[in-house]
Amino acid sequence: MLFNSYIFIFLFFPLTLIGYYGLNHAGHHKAALAFLTGMSMWFYGYNNIHYLYLLIFSILINFSISYVMNHTGRKPVRLGFLWLGVLVNIGILFYFKYFDFFVENFNAAFKTHLALLHLVLPLGISFYTFQQLSYVIDSYKGECGSYSFLEYAAYVSFFPQLIAGPIVYHSELIPQFRDARNWKPDFDNLSKGLYAFALGLAKKVLVADTFSKIVGIGYGSIPELNSSSAFLVMVCYSLQIYFDFSGYCDMAYGMGYMLGLKLPVNFNSPYKADSISAFWDRWHMTLTRFFTKYVYIPLGGNRKGKMRTCANVLVVFLISGLWHGANWTFILWGALHGLASVFERLVPISSLKIPGFIKTGVTFLLVTFAWSLFRAESIADALLLWSRLFHGGLGRLYQPITDSFQDLTEISFLYRAGLGGIISRFPYLPVAAFTAASLLACFTMQNTQEKTADLKFTNRTLLTAAGLMFWSIISLSEISEFLYFNF
Repeated sequence: MLFNSYIFIFLFFPLTLIGYYGLNHAGHHKAALAFLTGMSMWFYGYNNIHYLYLLIFSILINFSISYVMNHTGRKPVRLGFLWLGVLVNIGILFYFKYFDFFVENFNAAFKTHLALLHLVLPLGISFYTFQQLSYVIDSYKGECGSYSFLEYAAYVSFFPQLIAGPIVYHSELIPQFRDARNWKPDFDNLSKGLYAFALGLAKKVLVADTFSKIVGIGYGSIPELNSSSAFLVMVCYSLQIYFDFSGYCDMAYGMGYMLGLKLPVNFNSPYKADSISAFWDRWHMTLTRFFTKYVYIPLGGNRKGKMRTCANVLVVFLISGLWHGANWTFILWGALHGLASVFERLVPISSLKIPGFIKTGVTFLLVTFAWSLFRAESIADALLLWSRLFHGGLGRLYQPITDSFQDLTEISFLYRAGLGGIISRFPYLPVAAFTAASLLACFTMQNTQEKTADLKFTNRTLLTAAGLMFWSIISLSEISEFLYFNF
């Protein structure tokens, strides 16, 4: 089930709010938590019931392994179950996400003909696997409390963060389930949550999905692009994934607020970053902290000299690239970010007196360039796009790109408003204006967490939220998945 769908907005989420708060109001907190877990299971299994079976199996096996570790003081037993938990989680993830990738490369390297499984990647498997892996490791360290199975199942399956994060630690969510202050609706939380949800829905439906039209045309016609069009397509994908992921995070954050549960911030205006390292402190923040805590620090972190630190950074980024997808494009994307981060550690750029806006602009261009690998179907496609970028020549934008904007409801409105002559004379103007406005928003506007922190629900904010919700809902003609569902 998608957040940006009619069934979710008009049936699933209202029913969840009524049922959860209603059962809590009646004094049945365990029943309320069970109801929330059941709704999360419905949410996850809505499109494919087989995904749900795997999620339930994963919850059962990880809770059992952690339960043993939490109830035994024998270190060899705890260590054995730790390795069992790590191998089970990594094994499940490898089987569904990477098996065919490794077989394809093995066949290519050794001229064999091993059969591929052609498995469908279960939604959110990378997220809930890492979340449970963190729980297993923390159980071995003795950092987990005495949680019931119901609390654990609710923690893992909590639907706002189940499919695309944030990756939440047990200590961040389960204590909130137990806090009686969160069992009854709070107007302040409901208003802030609704406002954040409306902003996130608008980012996804009105901005990200609009850029997806340009990106789809561009990446489907790379040989036809000139330099201007290639650059626009790369920038548009950078904006598409920004607003798509930001929109998901806002909606998840907002739904958590409405349910009285505060999720960790996962997205903090990353294009305002003035370095690659700062970018990763702002983009997918809970994934960054997961790799820092469970990979970078165990490898030695920055405690074993500069060269070892650089090697650890590279390892983390290579794993991060592979985590995002079973394709060499993702691995190379991770390597580019890793090399840039290492360069920043070795070369004291921060000490140079370079204006902040230049550093921010260069960082954005580097990130945008790397995103082209993230979006390309193959390294060959990415290389072809880069070739068109540097050798395609200047000129008019690719005609199908400008034509794609003519079907938008907003453009039809501008024609009715008497601006049809200008648009007909300068057909690239709507694309340019929309892209420029979106870039300006990325670099200058507050993020949603900042806006909601001290939000006062006035008539103005009410009208803003209602207007964005209405505009987004009437624009749901083509319901699309969030990009991070694929990872």
